Amino acid sequence: MTNTRRFADLFPVAFYTDLHPDFGINFQMNRCYNFSNDEGMLAEMREVSTRIHDYGEFITEFYKLYEKSLAGGHKLRAAHYLRTAEFYMTLHDPRKDECRKQFITLMREQFGIGDDLHFLVPYEGGFMSAYRFTPENPKGTLVVFGGFDSYVEEMFKTILAMKSAGFDVVFFDGPGQGATLEDYHIPMTHEWEKPTKAVLDYFKLDEVTLVGVSLGGCLALRAAAYDQRVKRVVTDDVCPDFLETVLGKFPEKSRWLVSYLVTHDNAFHAKIVNTAVAKLCNKSLMLEWGVAQGMHVMGAKSPYDFLRKCMLFHTRDVSPLVTQDVLLMAGQEDHYIPLHQFYDQQKTLTNIRSLTARLFTRHETAQNHCQLGNVGLSVEVIVDWVEQVM
Repeated sequence: MTNTRRFADLFPVAFYTDLHPDFGINFQMNRCYNFSNDEGMLAEMREVSTRIHDYGEFITEFYKLYEKSLAGGHKLRAAHYLRTAEFYMTLHDPRKDECRKQFITLMREQFGIGDDLHFLVPYEGGFMSAYRFTPENPKGTLVVFGGFDSYVEEMFKTILAMKSAGFDVVFFDGPGQGATLEDYHIPMTHEWEKPTKAVLDYFKLDEVTLVGVSLGGCLALRAAAYDQRVKRVVTDDVCPDFLETVLGKFPEKSRWLVSYLVTHDNAFHAKIVNTAVAKLCNKSLMLEWGVAQGMHVMGAKSPYDFLRKCMLFHTRDVSPLVTQDVLLMAGQEDHYIPLHQFYDQQKTLTNIRSLTARLFTRHETAQNHCQLGNVGLSVEVIVDWVEQVM
């Protein structure tokens, strides 16, 4: 097991496989624990786990844990319990928006983040939510964003760790993310150079490092290809083919057919796919959540429309246009992104200045998506790499 040097006290080095028998739910429980680093949560989550058999029970139990923690004065624990409960709430759940706002309030209070550090970047008739943390005499600027389901506020500890290492850090919710989606109703776009340009223009930034988390790894390369103010790119993790990643949650025997129907667009194919996806979602909690979340994030009107939009999120066309220093990161046992995409992405970056590829393993407790289980190590690798290539 590899531990971190600078950030060992901020994040645990642990991924527990016994919190819940469903891997997706178990992963979210570990996510809750990893970003809070509160040992007291483990016993509490194990205790309620036996009562969780579907997402409705999950929401109920985690909301109770939130109320208990808040009443007991455990603000950070309460915030992450609330975020974890909200994670599985549908758009039709009347509690969802209030839970999100309360989560943001608790996180800002916990870390002492006032309005002076929060910015609204104008974009397409609305705004993108952004935070900026600047130390004295910064070494450089990191511009960070998430992916398919993250909020800026969830990762305050990660961002403040980067600031403590001496970097000016701008972290924003782009289209389809966090407050930009929920408050200003701006859906996700594959043309990530547009929100990136808006952020760099707003803060008057140059010579920056882009750090894309999860699906953000795909978006970061796209943005770098079209904006030379980006000098370095970090993909945490790689995601050169998002449609393949999404279809990986479909039963294996149906993936090829769904892929064919989606990539050969017509109304008949749309009807077949929508009917098939509805049936598949009835048999899989993770797929049901993923399709519903994807339609919301992408502004899609149907499962077929969502999958069609997923086709746009790839790096095949833009990879040869990337000329910067690039750090590719991947978890060896990532349950979302197939491992071969890590190697595929390396082959297509034919014009970059330098390439560093970092595969995280079980021996480091970092084999999962976005190194959940050893987040501190991933931050360490990013910071060290930026310092070396600058």
